[in-house]
Amino acid sequence: MKTTNEKQENVKVESKKGAVKAKPDAAQGLRDFFEDGLKDIFWAEHALTKALPKMAKNATSSKLIHAFEHHLKETEEHVHRLEKIFESLGLKAVGKKCNAMEGLLKEADGIMAETQIGVVRDAAMIAAAQKVEHYEIATYGTLRAYAVTLGETKAVTLLAKTLEEEKKADVSLTEIAMSDINLEAAHADE
Repeated sequence: MKTTNEKQENVKVESKKGAVKAKPDAAQGLRDFFEDGLKDIFWAEHALTKALPKMAKNATSSKLIHAFEHHLKETEEHVHRLEKIFESLGLKAVGKKCNAMEGLLKEADGIMAETQIGVVRDAAMIAAAQKVEHYEIATYGTLRAYAVTLGETKAVTLLAKTLEEEKKADVSLTEIAMSDINLEAAHADE
């Protein structure tokens, strides 16, 4: 419970010039923000399960196609883990539109439209996919830290497992890009 001084301090901060006024349903504590973050990444993972097959269909490198297909299976497992986390918190597993993921996936669509199918598109899709991975790494890392702070041990374990898989997916994409795709793309117009 907030003291009168804490409430007054919050009013002072919100009334500062340039401060964003909080919505009426704004998070009141770390738990609220944690739960909101789970809803956000739940939506994001669902959106990714629709985007990865499209990316695989637009790739030409067999390594990249395999990476997208493999990560689709992992992403489906990430959704399942998030459902377990919601259940452990006594919450219904629902998503909340993730503007960041929506933007990243729109950018991936744009990249595909701006490149010819082939090695250049493959290189560009790797870049788009790594942006997604970096967003997920940041999100899962933060949610894991919140779960530690809140004493949610089941969530900590599940979030840590997903975080490691996201990091491995990022490394795999770098390896694919550096093994041959980027070099071939650099010489594609010769």
